[in-house]
Parts: sequence; C-alpha cells; structure tokens
Amino acid sequence: MSKSPIDKALTPEKFENLKIKTPPTNSAGFRGLKAALSHANKYMKIKDALKVSLKINQKGGFDCPGCAWPDPDDDRSFLGEYCENGLKAMAEEMQNKLIARDFFAQHSVDELASLSDFEIGKSGRLVEPMFLPEGATHYQPISWDEAFSKVGTNLNALDHPDEAVFYTSGRTTNEAAFLYQLFVREFGTSNLPDCSNMCHEASGSALSETLGIGKGSVTLDDLYKAELVMVVGQNPGTNHPRMLSALEKTKKNGGKIIAINPLPEAGLMKFTQPQNPIKMLTGGIQLSDVFVPITINGDVAFFKALLLKLLEKEENTGNVFDKPFIEEYTNGLEDFISDLKTYDFDECLQASGVSKESFDEVFDLILSKNKIIICWAMGLTQHENAVDNIRELVNLLLLKGSIGKVGAGTCPVRGHSNVQGDRTVGIWESAPQAFLNKIEAKYGFKPSTKHGYSVIESIKAMYEKKAKVFFGLGGNFISAVPDTVYSAQALANCNLTVHVSTKLNRSHLVTGKEALILPCLGRAEKDYQKTGVQTQSVENSMGVVSSTKGILEPCSDSLMSEVAVVCGIANATLNERSKINWLAYKDNYNLVRDDIAEVVEGFENYNSRINLPSGFYLPNGARVRKFKTKTGKANFTINKLPDWKLKEDELIMMTMRSHDQFNTTIYGLDDRYRGIFNERRIIFMNREDMKLRSLEENDVVHLKSEYNGVIREANNFKVVGYDIPKNCCATYFPETNVLVPLDSFAHTAKTPASKSVRVVVEKA
Repeated sequence: MSKSPIDKALTPEKFENLKIKTPPTNSAGFRGLKAALSHANKYMKIKDALKVSLKINQKGGFDCPGCAWPDPDDDRSFLGEYCENGLKAMAEEMQNKLIARDFFAQHSVDELASLSDFEIGKSGRLVEPMFLPEGATHYQPISWDEAFSKVGTNLNALDHPDEAVFYTSGRTTNEAAFLYQLFVREFGTSNLPDCSNMCHEASGSALSETLGIGKGSVTLDDLYKAELVMVVGQNPGTNHPRMLSALEKTKKNGGKIIAINPLPEAGLMKFTQPQNPIKMLTGGIQLSDVFVPITINGDVAFFKALLLKLLEKEENTGNVFDKPFIEEYTNGLEDFISDLKTYDFDECLQASGVSKESFDEVFDLILSKNKIIICWAMGLTQHENAVDNIRELVNLLLLKGSIGKVGAGTCPVRGHSNVQGDRTVGIWESAPQAFLNKIEAKYGFKPSTKHGYSVIESIKAMYEKKAKVFFGLGGNFISAVPDTVYSAQALANCNLTVHVSTKLNRSHLVTGKEALILPCLGRAEKDYQKTGVQTQSVENSMGVVSSTKGILEPCSDSLMSEVAVVCGIANATLNERSKINWLAYKDNYNLVRDDIAEVVEGFENYNSRINLPSGFYLPNGARVRKFKTKTGKANFTINKLPDWKLKEDELIMMTMRSHDQFNTTIYGLDDRYRGIFNERRIIFMNREDMKLRSLEENDVVHLKSEYNGVIREANNFKVVGYDIPKNCCATYFPETNVLVPLDSFAHTAKTPASKSVRVVVEKA
C-alpha cells in the first residue's frame, strides 16, 4: 500500500545509537579542522576538494553556498577562507556519488521516504531531469524540453496566475533570482514566498519601521572597532563559524562580548582559530565576557529591564543617553519613556529568567560603552512577538546613540548565502511600488500590485486548493516549513510540484499529482553558456555584492544553471506573449546585470563593479544616519511583554540545528559542541524538569503541542539532561517541525514561531 503524503513528509521515528559526552567549552581548533577535512575526503574527489579549498570565498573565486557571513574586504587567509561547516556544505553539494535514472528505477518514492534525511541527502547528486507521473511509484527520466513544456502547460491551464506559488531558497544568485521574479511578475502574480519568510522576515519588518532599511547597519570593520558586541539568540559556532574570527578581533582590539542565549553554546565561549597553528597550540581565546542564560522568549523582558535601569540612571546623573543624537535623529522618545515607566523592573527581570548578578554585569558594560553592536539570529525572530524583540533592541541602541557611527549598529546575521540578495533584486511577495514601477517602465508590462502569498499563506492556499502548482527554486520546502502534517497535505493537493535542486531531499518525495525534479549546477561548478563561462553574484549579510564563478567541471552534461532553467520555463510558459527575450539572458548573464542596474537601486555600473576584487557596498541609510522611515527619523517603539503562560505540565520548546546541519541539510548525526553523537531524535531538558516528570537520561518520550484546540504529536525522542533554563527544552528541526502550529507566527512578519512552542512531555 502506498504511503500517504504525511508519512512521506515525517522523519522516520527510528533511533540510531545515541552517545553522550560532556560538551566542550572551546570551538573550532584541531577538531573543527579534522571534521571539515574528514567530510571533504569522504564525500568529494580529493582533487576537487583541494581546488575548492583554495578558491572558496577568495577574491575571484566562488562564494560558499552555506551562510551569508561576509568575506573580509582586505586580505583573506591563504590557508582557507572558509569554516568547518562551509567545507561540509561543499562536500554535500559536490558529492562524488551521482544518481540518475537507474537509481530511481531501483528505488520507489515510498522506499526513499523511509530513509532518514541524512540518508536521503547522501544518496548523491542529481544529474538529469526526472518526472513522476500521476499514480506512478517511481520517478522516470524526462528531457529538458518536455519538462519545460509540462511546467508551461500546467501554469497556462490555471484559471488565474495567483493559483501558482513560486518559492525561492536563499542560495539562488542575484541573476537567477532577478529573472525568476521577473518571469513570475510577467506571468501575472506576486506569489513569491521565500526562505526570508521563515527566518529574518521579523528583522526586516522591525528594522524597516524603526531605521528605514530592512538590513543591518554594520560592516565587518565595525565589529573590529566595537566597544561592546551583544550576541543574542544566536549560535555562531555552528551556524556562522567565520563570525568567530571577527569576534576574536573584537576582543583583541579591547572590545567586550556579551552572549545572551538559553544554551551555553561552545562557540559563544572560547574560540581556537584553525587557520593559525600557533593559536591551535596555545588554546585559543575566551570570547564571551558575560554569558546570560535567558529563558526562551525572555528577551523583551530582559531588555525592558535594562532600559528601565538606564532610564533611572539617566534621570539621576543625566549622562547616560546620547541626547544630541536623540534630538536630531530620532522620533517618539516621549511616548516610549511614558510606556516604559508603566513596567516594574523586578517583574521584567523575573520574566526574563535572568539572575540579578548576570543582569548587573550586562548593565555595567552597557552603561560604560557607546559603540555597541547587537547581533541576532533565529533565537529572536521565530516568536509571535519577534518584531517586538528586534524593536526593543533598537530602542536600546537609539538611547545610546549606537546607530550610524563606527563600531556601532544593528547586525542581523542572515542564514543562506544569498537570502539577502534575493530580496534586494525582487524576490518579495510585497515588493515596494517604486520597484514595480521600474519593472513596468523597463519591460512594458504592469506587474500585479496585489500582496502575494508568503510561505504560511502559500501553504494555506495549497491546502485549500486555491493554489494548484508549486515551483521551488532550490531549498527543501517540506522540511523547512512548520506544521508538517498540514503542509504535506497542502503539497499533495497540487496538480504539479516542481523542484530545482542539486541533490535529493525529502521535498521530492512529498508531491502533487505530478512532480518534476530539475537538476542544476552547484555553486562551485563552471557555468558554460554560448558566450563562455558565466560569472554570477551574491549579496552577503552586510550588504556587499561580490562575484562568484565556478571552478570545477560539471558532474554531468545534463545539468542546467538556475538562470537557464528559469529562462527555459519562462520561454515555454509565456512564449509569444512575452515582451522579453528570455533566451538571450541565458546566453549572456551580463545582459541580466545590465537590467538589474536599471531597475534596482544601488547597482549602477553593475557589470564594471562586479569585477572589483572585494565587490561593492550597496547604499545603507541607517549606516549614515539617513533614516528612510515614514517620519524621516529613527523611531522609538512601544513593545509589550509576550502575553502567554505555561500550564502546569507544559514546557516551552525551541527548535534548533545540530552542529552537523545547515538549515534542512543534515551533514551527519553528531552535535559535537553539545556532546551529542550519532542521534537526532532527542530532547534537551533541564534536569529539575526531568525529576518532576520522573525522567532519566535516555528515556524515550512522546511530545505533544496544543494550539487553539488542535493537538500535534511527535513520538519517540530520547531525553538528554542539559544546562537549559527551567521550564525550557530544545529539539532539532525538521524532526519537530510537526509540532509548530501554522497559525502561530510573528505579527507583521508572519515568521513561524518555531522557537516558542508549548509542549507536554510524556514517557513512552
């Protein structure tokens, strides 16, 4: 009997062989170097691994397909400008194992779905287009022309363009992303959900409202010159390891670092630079001066407590706030202060779960510093009150005048390598009217001004059969989104699901009535077109646009670039009614950049500037104190404490990555920095919470979440006692995405609340 879409979407409940060790307090170093080289040796050809290691993130080389951490503007390490997980990402994308028609003939979709996500990902590189007909059990080969025709036929058969959803992963280059959104808009819809909707959408919403730009305001050089860096809700040792090198420079230059996070992550504590043999021998450098073990979603409460004490100190001494900055550049101070005074310090501190001793250490540092940078990631953005979290951080920076000057500002640390660039060039379900006007002026068609579907809205539309075609440009959609059971049924309701991918993932197994897998080139592979090997570009987390050009021969002659795939589908779908010569773009990417230069602000002389060794910076008003908000100034905001309470038997759960993971890609089964080996189905619990529930280490438990009367379940997890605040617990995604309600999301931004899920733990 065939598996249901839900069965295919859920990760298998089988256990491996869990081993628990004491978590290390030091990151990177020899162990990091060994792990990186081990992955490269195991999954790549040795000669390819060597070529990659010399050119990844180097000037004139190619951009790592992992995180969006910026490369230094000046000299880069000749030993390798990459991290452990960067090389793992390359080993994943450039696997020496290939899968084609024979593989799919031997393995049914149901059989593949029974594998773990790790096993699915390690099946190998995709090398030819594959098609799953309605009612079939196995994928079968299809030509590119037939695949393009099938997509075009399905799209043109829709009653309205809004019945299609066009998703984008953050690894897509500027060139491919610009053409993709252009095709979607000419097709007639704004349904352009992307991975930003699930991660930093709350950051963009909060920063646009308060500072006039949905991006961070700092550069790498600012981090080196900061007096104080606060790392909040972020685990850089696993998710952005090269950030540790920047923090090392912060410390060497006399800056202080505060880490605020529910878990005491190794990467927040101590760092051993693997590119320096002497440092590896001497044991590295202590990073965090203060570690604050905050309760999950206690951030607004903690920062409000800080703001209350700063206000008290200002009223007593008069030298705490940056009054000249506030008077000239900000708006809303009086209303902000009036609201702040309605809160009680002790109640806020208690709600944060932070001790008075830790609070005092943080407060003393903030009080004495004026060049302050606040960095954050998903620990702040994936809550119902996520926008409030970021706005409260901005309030603190505004009071201290720590915006728009050297060594100070906002630093949202983005995930995928070009997620910020994709938004910049138009991947946005609610693009600004000014951008749409430029599209109309340039191409002669009027784009839809209707607000398109975000990720959550797309899932609901597919579930309700209002959307009938799903197209994914990269990514592993079903493993990334919340509410797995609901989302799987949503995809199954489609007439056609299409995924452009480098390797097999679970989304290829949760299909509509028909399904296509379109294999594309990896970031490190040469992109041959009629005018020669093509160069592409990306934007990093700090607004620098740089080139990326593959160096390896493609693993198959049947692969296409993402640009070529988009152009082929656009041509097949729009055909003679299009005002655009799509195939010309495919032949020469310079033409794409010429168009971007006309349409997108900041890309003037794109084709010339992309050849600059370090790339070029895009305009950033917050960086120079030109705040493009509705008031024309930086805005103070009023933010409330989150209004929820746990029931007696509930814990608040956050989902997170293991160290052997980047987003939904599982590199291995170890979480070295947390002392977990060979297992993913675990739940980290406070030991007192374990005692209250009569649980021992390694006990098997089932998890349940209840939201608006709907109960969701995830079974078979092993308990691990850990240093996590009381009433809190943590699990890995995608294993527990099934517990995240689709209707629980950040106000304004609609980011899923994956970091604040109320759960009940029951012994199996």
